[in-house]
Amino acid sequence: MKPRNLMGPDETLARAWQAQVITLFPEAFPGILGHSLTGKALKEGRWQLQPVPLRDFGEGKHRNVDDTPAGGGAGMVLRPDVMGAAIEAARAGMPAGAPILYLSPRGRRFDQAMARDLATRPGVTLICGRFEGLDQRVLDHYRITEVSLGDYVLTGGEIAAQAMLDATVRLLPGVLGNAASTEEESFSEGLLEHPQYTRPAEWQGLAIPEVLMSGHHGEIAKWRRAQAEDLTRQRRPDLWAAYKGRPE
Repeated sequence: MKPRNLMGPDETLARAWQAQVITLFPEAFPGILGHSLTGKALKEGRWQLQPVPLRDFGEGKHRNVDDTPAGGGAGMVLRPDVMGAAIEAARAGMPAGAPILYLSPRGRRFDQAMARDLATRPGVTLICGRFEGLDQRVLDHYRITEVSLGDYVLTGGEIAAQAMLDATVRLLPGVLGNAASTEEESFSEGLLEHPQYTRPAEWQGLAIPEVLMSGHHGEIAKWRRAQAEDLTRQRRPDLWAAYKGRPE
């Protein structure tokens, strides 16, 4: 029997969620995504990963992918003709409903709501930035959405791409053994998750809260909600304000 290529473009798996990553470092994938639940789901064909090597579309003998910024300045900018060719090749096999996202520190901040939305799509094409960024004309022409992990700058988009894929793939049907586990985790209802405990009942002089040992599910639910609200109010005033401002 011949092993199936889990990351190649040769075969599109029926009903699998499709992920493409346009990158200068295709060898970085699947990385951590090849382990744990996301790796298991990859092997089971619940989703498919296709790294698209940007260097393959480079110009000249040295496969150049960048050039100096128009108007001067430090660093280099990814060329529009090179990235455009990579996008055209990648998107030829992608469903129309799969968005194109560019990992950029100036983009909309990635959150759980975006992960849930992506999980309902047929897939996604992620573009990993490098150097000083990508020629704006590419973003305008393909109507690409810029997305950021947070208010900091990485050397490239590969780590951000893996984080976004991890957050999304775990929401696909059948990936998590217990689908209910996503219902109470952080951000699922706009709150941080309540504290968790397990055996032994006492450790280093610290005991599990009595209510969790009571077997009274109604009281346990009330305690967990109160804890989630307290944590959110103390640690994330922005989330708390948004949560309190929701229509009832």
